[in-house]
Amino acid sequence: MGSLSLRNVSLLVGTPLFKDINLVVGDGDRVGLVAGNGGGKTTLLRCLAGLAESSSGEIDRSRGLRIGFVEQDVPASLMDLTLYETIRRALPPEERETQSWRADLVLDEFETPASMRDRPVRALSGGWQRLALIAQCWVTQPDALLLDEPTNHLDLAKLFQLETWIHSALQQIPVVIASHDRDFLDACTNRTLFLRPEASHYFALPYSKARAALAEIDEAAAAKRERDLKEASKLRKQAAKLTNIGINSGSDLLTVKSKYLRERAAKIESGVKSLHKERPGEIRLANSGTHAKLLVNVEGVAVTTPAGDMLFRIEKLPVFQGDRILLLGRNGAGKSQFIKLLHRAMATAEGVKGIRVTPSLVLGYTDQDMSQLPATSTPWDLIAAFGVGDQRCRGLLAQAGFPIEKQQRPIGELSFGQRARLGLLALRLTEPNFYLMDEPTNHVDIPGRETLEAEILEHEATCILVSHDRSFVRAIGSRFFLIEGRKLEEVDSPEGFFAAMAAERES
Repeated sequence: MGSLSLRNVSLLVGTPLFKDINLVVGDGDRVGLVAGNGGGKTTLLRCLAGLAESSSGEIDRSRGLRIGFVEQDVPASLMDLTLYETIRRALPPEERETQSWRADLVLDEFETPASMRDRPVRALSGGWQRLALIAQCWVTQPDALLLDEPTNHLDLAKLFQLETWIHSALQQIPVVIASHDRDFLDACTNRTLFLRPEASHYFALPYSKARAALAEIDEAAAAKRERDLKEASKLRKQAAKLTNIGINSGSDLLTVKSKYLRERAAKIESGVKSLHKERPGEIRLANSGTHAKLLVNVEGVAVTTPAGDMLFRIEKLPVFQGDRILLLGRNGAGKSQFIKLLHRAMATAEGVKGIRVTPSLVLGYTDQDMSQLPATSTPWDLIAAFGVGDQRCRGLLAQAGFPIEKQQRPIGELSFGQRARLGLLALRLTEPNFYLMDEPTNHVDIPGRETLEAEILEHEATCILVSHDRSFVRAIGSRFFLIEGRKLEEVDSPEGFFAAMAAERES
């Protein structure tokens, strides 16, 4: 039995990120931690783990509680170790020889292929690196688990695997999960904490139900604010009227009453609370348009690995203006390789045989890690290169969530969330009429994901996308293509694929 207790916990970094949090996370509680990028999720997790201090308040851990904390990034010290050695090294030095079987047990628990256990962590996919961090933590047998963005880089198969593992392995211990994946939060949590600068909100509900409850609170607060401001305005008008009458009549009583009404109005106004507004950093897209009806036509094309091994074949895939195509398929099926092939066909003079691109196509491209962004340049350098002028450059970066002091920092030093917003801003300034995007929601927070969905729909953007965010796929897709049996075939919806992947985890 264990618990984490928070009493009046606040965090200020110049301004409050959150304040006066009071809650207890006990056995069986799986708390989803929700906030925008920079909203304090990681810092709160570090405070819970004892790796950082809050600005005020107390965090109590039950006696002897062993806390496991899985951070977002793989430490550089692990990169050259094998996967097996990474897990084994997490054991106390005196137990590594006699208890090394525990490393094998945990790797079995995460269904790790034997051929992968001796690979360096550096050679693993981003998804396997995430699972390696979780396994490394789990082998220490913690009494409570803190997970910071555990779904980053996971394909759908691993995502379902992680959901299944959380349900089976973490039923009896306190768990806190920071995530931007809405479906994952719904599947894995039974509590939700929304971090806010003024008043955070905690619900004994999974994400979607908690968000609906939060919306009711926000609507009630907005209605009360409007009533209070109307009442204050009414009192001030009455006070002004009485003042005029008092001056004209020489009545001291009316002057006193007018002063009383103004004081009542001021008291009401001082008690009016500002409404919470998500500020994810503005995400906007553009669509420069084209008269072409058929933008891309793929016919008789084989998609292969970099080594030339066959992945799948496309007999015919016409992409018409307004199509929002989502690629579905298992890990390794070739989705990212197809995106790279299309990019080469659209962005290079030599093109690709079998892929015909309309001359009026203007490409907007992003890959999973925003690697098209130059790491040594600054956000200012990147955006100024579009010829927008100094003042507009500052304004655009500020709207995207970059205050003046961050506009001159090297891009390589930015957080992944900041890089994602910067990449999407640069994408918009290219004024494309075709979007080719591989995992565009990686590192983008929930408000940002929903804004991106709305922008794609509003601009009727033509696009081909890969995403493992099920909510995002459902929201924007107009056509769905599944890679299966070395073929690309159109399907009516993504639900059959999602259900098949989930069923595999349950069987």
